[in-house]
Amino acid sequence: MKVIKPNSTDQAFPYNSTAIFLAGSIEMRSAENWQLKMENIFEKDEVVLFNPRRDNWDSGWFQEEKNDHFNHQVNWELNHLEKANVIFMYFSPETQSPISLLELGRYAGRKQMVVCCPDGFWRKGNVEILCTREDVILFNDLEAATGALKTLINKYERTY
Repeated sequence: MKVIKPNSTDQAFPYNSTAIFLAGSIEMRSAENWQLKMENIFEKDEVVLFNPRRDNWDSGWFQEEKNDHFNHQVNWELNHLEKANVIFMYFSPETQSPISLLELGRYAGRKQMVVCCPDGFWRKGNVEILCTREDVILFNDLEAATGALKTLINKYERTY
């Protein structure tokens, strides 16, 4: 497994590996670090994880296009969402995750996705309806969603 983050010095990845973008709740101090759990779960698999959770995020950065740090982060995420074979998305009930909702709307139906949206997420109904309309795999708990992702990865690995 290889993990690539926005602040990683090595952004190269083997194109014969399944690349998974870890989209979803990332709000600092509100969202659990579920991305780290995913890294631990997939540590023995031959996959590339695009993890947008920046080690050196500064919440003082103005979220404006002209802010170089913010601009880099957003463009890194958009570029790697496009590069990924699969998008795994987790909506934590402790968060609102407006950017993740935006990403779900943008990529549902365009990319292979596995979505986890537990009870308690403030817009779960919207997520359910969009996933149903776009035939996106939706789970209520992280363990089941991770199992489905592993199955999907095995399918991809057999095609290489």
